[in-house]
Amino acid sequence: MVEPASGAAGLQAAPPSYSWVYSLFRSGLYAAGTLAFDLRAHHAERVPSEGGVLLLANHLSFLDPPFVGVKVRRQLSFLARDTLFVGVMGKILPKLNAHPVKRGRGDVAAMKQSIALLQAGHAMVVFPEGTRSEDGEMRPLASGMALLVKRARVPVVPVAIEGSYEAWNRHEKYPSSRPVDVMYGHPIDLCDLPAGEMIGRVESEIRSMIKSLRELRAMRRGV
Repeated sequence: MVEPASGAAGLQAAPPSYSWVYSLFRSGLYAAGTLAFDLRAHHAERVPSEGGVLLLANHLSFLDPPFVGVKVRRQLSFLARDTLFVGVMGKILPKLNAHPVKRGRGDVAAMKQSIALLQAGHAMVVFPEGTRSEDGEMRPLASGMALLVKRARVPVVPVAIEGSYEAWNRHEKYPSSRPVDVMYGHPIDLCDLPAGEMIGRVESEIRSMIKSLRELRAMRRGV
């Protein structure tokens, strides 16, 4: 068990609570993901059922944020830019466990908010590449991930996504019905590792699972 640091970032966040709106959206996405994208989750039970935990995933598509969480029993938290929190969306997004980050404050604001949420017991999804892939391959992970892990002091669950680039990448205006797989690794304690070693360990875990997913998908296709 990883002990949380006290008072990190000088912010406080409310502990996670059940959101029926999140549950409703997840049910709809579960059905849509299964029917339209043959969405398959491998080892989702590895995500701890309670306590702060950081899910670190590769980032291929617009579909990644919802698909990482749709088949996990526990409700997950996300960060979204504050300009989205207006009108009807301003009422819906908080119920989907999305938390605003002010534009113009960059990574510092996102880091502080993430630490506070994790220390309050949230399960948070972060894409440490920083942006969606240009070509379907995993990019190097940003160094800020290491600071987040060290300050929040929560376990990390590596997550690998495969197929979402073909289903809806950043170059396409609309999605297409292509199969998507998500695989979850075992929780690991990285808090006391040097930053470079920590980043290397997470990247290695994700790449290994991507390879496993590609092999599983090839077997399903009979290749």
